[in-house]
Amino acid sequence: MKISGNEIKNGMIIEHNNDLWEVLKTQHVKPGKGGAFNQVEMKSINKETKLNERFRSSDSVERAIVEEKNYNFLYEDKGEFYFIDNKTFEQIVIKKELLGEKSKFLIESLEVKIGIYNDQPIKIDLPKQIECKIDSTDASIKGQTAASSYKPALLENGVSVQVPPFIESGDSILVDTRTIEYIKKV
Repeated sequence: MKISGNEIKNGMIIEHNNDLWEVLKTQHVKPGKGGAFNQVEMKSINKETKLNERFRSSDSVERAIVEEKNYNFLYEDKGEFYFIDNKTFEQIVIKKELLGEKSKFLIESLEVKIGIYNDQPIKIDLPKQIECKIDSTDASIKGQTAASSYKPALLENGVSVQVPPFIESGDSILVDTRTIEYIKKV
């Protein structure tokens, strides 16, 4: 499906330069001289490279039709992750390379959205927020206010995040899975 350059949005999958690209960031720019354009930061789905490209509204881009289906995580075995569709009971296998850091947030029966293009899984979306438990963190310094600074904390799944000083080991927090940042204490 063809779309114009100014219709490109974050999260879209587009076909550009004979490759599939996931749009990470878009910024509409209107310089003082010349026409407006859309500055787009993209990541290649197949090659793991990034690209910054300018698209004018007169440019047309092919938007990839990606079918998104809900799956539940089953288990991991030798770098392959197994998911099941609750409606059809069809299983799908995804390699660790496609998941990257997201694989550390997978827990049994977690519902995820998998994007499928030409019968191949090309992307996975975790829930926006996941509850995690703090494994270890530094002790807070007396007199330090919550607004002043954050401290490093290690989650039980091995991911490191920055948390406010009042968070202690054993606390449960919400983590934004898109940016891997602390949201709030649970």
